[in-house]
Amino acid sequence: MNNKILLPIFYLPPISWFSVFLDSENETTFEQFENFPKQTYRNRAVIYGANGKLPLIIPIKHTGKRELRDIEISYAEDWQKLHWKSIKTAYQSTPYFEYYEDKLRSIFEEKIDSLVAFNLKALKVVLAILKSEKEFTFSEEYFKNPESEDYREKFSAKTETEIEMAQYYQSFSDKNGFLKDLSVLDLICNIGPESLTYIKNIKIN
Repeated sequence: MNNKILLPIFYLPPISWFSVFLDSENETTFEQFENFPKQTYRNRAVIYGANGKLPLIIPIKHTGKRELRDIEISYAEDWQKLHWKSIKTAYQSTPYFEYYEDKLRSIFEEKIDSLVAFNLKALKVVLAILKSEKEFTFSEEYFKNPESEDYREKFSAKTETEIEMAQYYQSFSDKNGFLKDLSVLDLICNIGPESLTYIKNIKIN
């Protein structure tokens, strides 16, 4: 019997999120009716820059709307160009960046108003790279205490995860050491086709 889980919809999610999402025993529902919480992975991803952790933050419009499904992205600044430049600078010397570059660039080539829609587009690109066809559904209303296992607050952008992860080669590890649980981009660019196996070997209690 599959485990029913409730997952938040993140921007280029951390590796730990994917270990839950891609677990074959988990039946995933994405939360879209929660009130948008600030300073979370819903509109930020963390990559490995030359000086360590580098957050990429999607600016949002402050329209008074609060439900995640209604949150709109702001294009007052060309953040897409900035994010892509940061990703390219961080990963262009990794073993697999050039191989996936066109697919990854496509994430930033279209202006999408909805944060949820943009995150899902990015997720679709990542799943194609991982060669995964994992299915999911969407929540139809908000439940404070859902019947599904609740992961909405399990992934913190502010504190380091306690989940154990095997070290893999990272471009700047000679300078800053191994940084675990970054955006899945870090894994893809550094270990390429081995990424899916790595993700499925992570055990989350």
